[in-house]
This record gives sequence, C-alpha cells and structure tokens, in this order.
Amino acid sequence: MSGGDDPDSCLPGPLKDFVFDLHDSARRSQDQSEQAVLYNGTFREISQKYFASSAWPSPESISSECGGDPLFLCFYRELTLRHLHSVTRPGIDERINGWHVYRSLFDAILSQDEEKSMYVIPEWSFDILHEFVYQFQGFCQFRTQAATNASKNRAAHHEALATLGANRDVWAVETVLFYLHRLASTPTASGARKHLAVFASVVLSRLECLLGDYRASLTALVPLYAPEGADALRLVDSVFQAKLSVVYHAGVSYLMTRRYKDATRVLGGICAFMQRGFKTGQLRKLPGSTDQFQKLFDRMIALLAILTHICPSAKLDDGLLRTIRDKHGNQLSKVESGEEGYEDMFIFACPKFISPALPDYNSSEGGVAPTDAYALQIKQFMNEMSQQRMLHKLRSYMKLYTSIRVDKLAGFNDTESTEFLARLLSYKHKMRQLECKSLSGDAVASANGDAVASPNGDVMGTALDIHFYITGDMIHVGEEEKVRRFEQFFLNGIMANDEIMRDVDTIDTSI
Repeated sequence: MSGGDDPDSCLPGPLKDFVFDLHDSARRSQDQSEQAVLYNGTFREISQKYFASSAWPSPESISSECGGDPLFLCFYRELTLRHLHSVTRPGIDERINGWHVYRSLFDAILSQDEEKSMYVIPEWSFDILHEFVYQFQGFCQFRTQAATNASKNRAAHHEALATLGANRDVWAVETVLFYLHRLASTPTASGARKHLAVFASVVLSRLECLLGDYRASLTALVPLYAPEGADALRLVDSVFQAKLSVVYHAGVSYLMTRRYKDATRVLGGICAFMQRGFKTGQLRKLPGSTDQFQKLFDRMIALLAILTHICPSAKLDDGLLRTIRDKHGNQLSKVESGEEGYEDMFIFACPKFISPALPDYNSSEGGVAPTDAYALQIKQFMNEMSQQRMLHKLRSYMKLYTSIRVDKLAGFNDTESTEFLARLLSYKHKMRQLECKSLSGDAVASANGDAVASPNGDVMGTALDIHFYITGDMIHVGEEEKVRRFEQFFLNGIMANDEIMRDVDTIDTSI
C-alpha cells in the first residue's frame, strides 16, 4: 500500500504500539491487568486524540502489527466498529456491515482451531455481546421505522426499502439467538470463548426480556446460579455493568410474571449497594459511566416504588424506602386517589421492548409500528395494575378489622356480596406466587447475597401481608406476624453516625 493520499498509509506511532501491545496481551502474555489498561485507558485516549468523530484504520492497514492474526483482526474490527457507532449515527449500510462483523467474529470464535490461546478480559467480552444485542435492538427499530415512513411517502424511502428487502436475513432473530445459545453452551471452554460463554447467558436474558418472553429471560440465568456455576457467577460479579444487566432484567421479568417478592429482593439488594456507592464514591472507581449507573439506579427505584405499593410484605432497606418516597411519593398518591400513577413510573423504568417480526416492505401500509411491541407490554402491565389498584383498596379496608361481615365490606367497595366473594378469591390468587428457594454459600450467592434464579426449582408462596378466611357470612382477618429486626436498627444507626463523622471531617477548622 503506498501513496500519501491513503489515510491508512501513515498510522500514528501510538496506534501501532497499541495494536502490537493488545495483540501481545491477547496471544502471548495473556496478562489481565496489562490488557485492562490497554482496553479501558489507551484505546479511549487514542480514540479521543485521533478518531474523535471518525473511524479507526481498517484491519488490513494494521495487520502487520499483529502478524496478520485472523482471529485478533476480527476482535479489532468489532472494537473499532463499536467506537464508530458511538461517535456517528449509523445508516442502513453501517448497520448491515455491523451484522457481518459480528457473524465473522462469532464464526471464528466458535471454530476450535482458531480460538486456541486467545485471551480477552471479562469486561471486553461483555461489551462485545452487550453491543451485539444493542445493535440488534437498534436494527429492529430502524427497519420498522423505515417501513412506517415508507407508508407515508414510499417514493422517498424506496432505496431504503429495496436494501432492507434484499437483506431480509440480516439481524434475523433466529440467527441472533443461535449465536448466543451456541456461545452459552460451552462454559468449560478456555480463553476468550470461556468468558463469552458466561456473558452470553447474561445478554440472552436481556434479549428475551426485550422480546417479552420473561420466563425465558429468567431461565437463561439459571446456569449462573447452579452450584457448578460458582466461577461463572464470580466472573459476572467482576463486571459491574454485567451485574446491573442481570439484576435489572431479572427484576423486570419477575415483576411481569407477578413474582413481586423476588423482584423486590433482587432490585433492592443492588440498589442498596449503589446508594451506598454513590455516597462513598465507590462507583466512580468502577469502569463505566457514573451517569449511566445513576440513570439505571433511578429506573430500578421506580420499579421498586411500584413493587412496594402492590406488595407491602416485601422488605426493603430504610434508606431505599426514603428515596422511593422522595422520588415517587406524588405518583403513588395518584394511585391512591384512583388516578394513573403506575403507568408513568413503568414507562420511565421499563426497557425499550422490541418486535423481531419483519415488516412487509411491499405493503403500502407499512409494517408493525416500532412502538407496537413497547405499547403492548405497557398495556399488559396496566391491565394487571388495574386489578392491583382495586385489590389495594380492598386490603386497606381489611387491615382495619379482625372480623367483618361480607356484605358490609362489600358495601365499602361498592360491590354486590356474590361478586365481592369472587374478588376475595381473586386477591388470594393474584398474590400467590412462585419464589426462589433460599440458596446458601458463596457458590450460589450474588454480590448482594441473593440469588437471582434458583437452579433447584421454585416454591409456592404468597405476597400477602394479611391473612383472611371466611366462615358463613363473616371474614376473619389476621396480619402477618411481624419479625422485629433489631440488628437493622443498630446498623442504620451506625451508618448514620458514619455519615455524620465524614461530614465533620470535611469541616475546615483552620479558620
């Protein structure tokens, strides 16, 4: 290759050194700390200095720095593509090219001969698969939006429709799932494939949640919490973004399958950790954007606000309860007064659901609107919440009595006695739910001490904090036995004292 006009002919020295060192860390030294510095620090520094709004040099132009290693060049191509998508707005050609980049990478990884002795740090492995699902999500939204726009002005969008129609197999959901399942099915592999196998389960859970298959989303996580999955779980916990993805999508899936206690447990644990991390500055030391951590924390707090309202029996940290009251007290009061409050919180907190269905590019009416899958999940959630709001009112009356006549309580709820008995049965049914079995030991415990998914099966429980039964025309009500948690009282006092002492230490006494 020659010629001063070729941008790839004159590569900056730091870039050449970076490629050489990154390849060395992946193939020869396989040093995690060395590669972490290169991936998290050097790559970003070079990107900001030389390629702030443009693409990195092509794999062909830097191949001499890595001895033409074909597998490494696949990783380099994905890494630089991810950078390009982050600094530019990808068009249809760039999105299609992204699909071919990921296919080439995964095909190379799944080839046993090509994979030998390749090492990639856990964070890099997670970022690859996280971006893979993100680009699939973006393409689904892009093609449905293109079909919708074409229904309004087909001539203006003819070229885009022709390109999409000629590439119907690009980002096909069955192929995306195929790669993730293939990668996840080999957790005993070595090198880069071992890390990718673990994180494939994480992003598979995310993808199933985005598609609205919540049971499949939880099932994807089961191998991580099996006794033999201790190493895999520790690997996930070592990458905080992966841990957040697991907990957030598991929380949404538990909520949508009416497993309110489990949803509160997994979301409450990570939110309590993050709340302490924001105060102490611990989260700023973790790789990733603190702003993104804050946004996801706020979304999980909104989910917890919904959960504490429909499932008061679930236990939460006192600090989180105060945060929920501060952020969402007004919205919860709207629910109490009969107005819509659940919907606003859920729209803010839920993921951006997608439809994997291909639009009919030949139809003058376009295809499925990009918001249809999103609106469908919100509608499903609100159908459930409309019943929960009625049951919440019923519960508030029942807590006032130890026994009351059926017709009297039915009158409070403006309902006939026979219909009211059906409501009581519905209340018990709605709050009867599966719960994860308690798991003990570090091998099956997450960073906050709770398992997200139980490999030993689930048990049937109830989310009711009151218990009632009917004899004749009388309803007998008994509250759930309250367990006094003295240790929490002292822990809260110690934490409050620590905060005061930190404030005192910051006071300037030299004046």
